[in-house]
Amino acid sequence: MYIPQYTAAGILNNQIGIEGLQFVERLPLPAIKEDEVLVKIHAASLNYSDLMIAEGGPGLTMGKKRLVPGSDGAGVVGADSKSLLFTWDTEADLPGIDDVGACLGQTVDGTLRQYGVFHEKSLVSMPSNLTFLEAATLPCSGLTAWNALFGLEGTLPRTGGTIVVQGAGGVSIAALQFSLAAGATVIATTSTEEKASKLKALGAHHVVNYRETPDWSERVKPLTPNGKGADIVVDVGGASTLRQSMEAVRRDGLIAATGVFGQAPDGRVSSLLDCIFCYCTVRSFFLGSRKPFGNMNRFIETHDIKPVLDQTTFEIASVKKHSPFCKNRSTSRKLVSRLIRKRQVRG
Repeated sequence: MYIPQYTAAGILNNQIGIEGLQFVERLPLPAIKEDEVLVKIHAASLNYSDLMIAEGGPGLTMGKKRLVPGSDGAGVVGADSKSLLFTWDTEADLPGIDDVGACLGQTVDGTLRQYGVFHEKSLVSMPSNLTFLEAATLPCSGLTAWNALFGLEGTLPRTGGTIVVQGAGGVSIAALQFSLAAGATVIATTSTEEKASKLKALGAHHVVNYRETPDWSERVKPLTPNGKGADIVVDVGGASTLRQSMEAVRRDGLIAATGVFGQAPDGRVSSLLDCIFCYCTVRSFFLGSRKPFGNMNRFIETHDIKPVLDQTTFEIASVKKHSPFCKNRSTSRKLVSRLIRKRQVRG
């Protein structure tokens, strides 16, 4: 078996933004330890978190001076196709903030390279119905969406249930697809008619424009059975959306809180007391672990779900040229937020 000694890779030398990314053709690979495997990476997928790490976002320090970025990817170990798990050492327990801080592409060298040596626990078998490009989108946004819907016992979407997804980002699109496959009614919120059309094309039963209706819960609730509210609201906006999520969810319903970067529009951040008055459960979490990853992959195979991809793919050496992250720092976050899914990088 051929074992390479070097790999082409993207390297972050600092946290000044994507401008600090350098392409190298011969990055030495470490020796393979007993609990590690060599992966030939066929595809990597860029996330908003990758941009935040590159820019030195809140609490997102690099674990080493020369870091290979990228948290998501898919490749081959021997003859087996695998996806890479975002956090590398969690089996069944959900990862906490410390686990996320030790993730691929932040503390551990990530997926923006042709070959990588990874801990064996960071790998799961990818769904047999997906290409490498499609499977590369699953570890972060796909697993987060799965955890939001299926991670708490007794809250699985059911036929006749109503799910609210916010926006047209990776987590929301994956949650929309999983909910539809489970027989739920999906209400999506978005900011433009263009995105609304795409969400409807993907199967959303109703779409509400939150730019036109800032108090969008007033539009959402009448769309639910007897106007009582949604069974689950997948909240990706954090402080910017949590208040409206509480108004949109039914009594004893669930808000799956996955977003942390939003800002409250009126400066008032929702508190635990708001949960009491709304009589709902708010469940916060980060990503997921190997066991739910395997469950998600089997669900994807059973229902032949295909992740929604951006239309652009590019080589590792061209990330700075083609990636939306390459724009200047004052506009890059706005550009990333426009993506319907995540751009793909071929290894």
